[in-house]
Amino acid sequence: MPTDKPNISVFFPVYKDELTVERVTRKALDVLADVAADYEVLIVDDGTPCRAGEIADRLAAENPKVRVIHHPRNLGYGAAIRTGLENVRYDWVCFTDGDDEYDIYDLHKLIRLKDYYDLIITFRYVKAYSGFRIFISWIYNIVLRMLFRTHYRDISTGLRLMKRELVEELNLQSTSPFVGAEIAIKTMLKGFRVGEVGIQTFPREFGKGSSTSMRNILATIKDMLACHRTIFSESYDLPANRNRAKKEGP
Repeated sequence: MPTDKPNISVFFPVYKDELTVERVTRKALDVLADVAADYEVLIVDDGTPCRAGEIADRLAAENPKVRVIHHPRNLGYGAAIRTGLENVRYDWVCFTDGDDEYDIYDLHKLIRLKDYYDLIITFRYVKAYSGFRIFISWIYNIVLRMLFRTHYRDISTGLRLMKRELVEELNLQSTSPFVGAEIAIKTMLKGFRVGEVGIQTFPREFGKGSSTSMRNILATIKDMLACHRTIFSESYDLPANRNRAKKEGP
């Protein structure tokens, strides 16, 4: 198995994550020093009302491997993910969430598959969540498998590794948590290789996650339907020598 260390960017969005932003950053730096030849950590402050952005700035001032991008206002999880993907510097990109529910040390597992896949997503085989959130996640994944004809077990889990070159191919549109599913679905349809790795998750230590809030559920449904219209349209990703121009009437 090849052992060459790649160059890796790790990024994560923060919103009301002031108690974990420093921990996630330091864990990311630690694991990257072990698995990467060169690396960076990019923190995307999605207009957070807490001190997470301020803490991120301090971490960047202390370590040149850390960078911060601030959204002037809260634009949504998907928008923060797209900002990160558009601003990373290295060939491989790992992204996670800023609340430490997903452990960045699992990058050790994902990096083992870098020579075989272009996108490596994760599925949660141990979920330390409320029963309601587990139920919502179960329904969500069933709906996505039916709508988009996929086989993924847990398509939107917030830890993944991908080649940066995919970003320009995918033309991501989502601003909601649906962005994780959009990445996996479009990567598959573009003919790139998608792999899955099982991980455990850990309970949020403060506050409540917003992924199952009514606002995010509605935004996710909106993005999901828009993506479905795009992908199943007659003009999506046609071969270069084909078109579906409408015939003129008699």
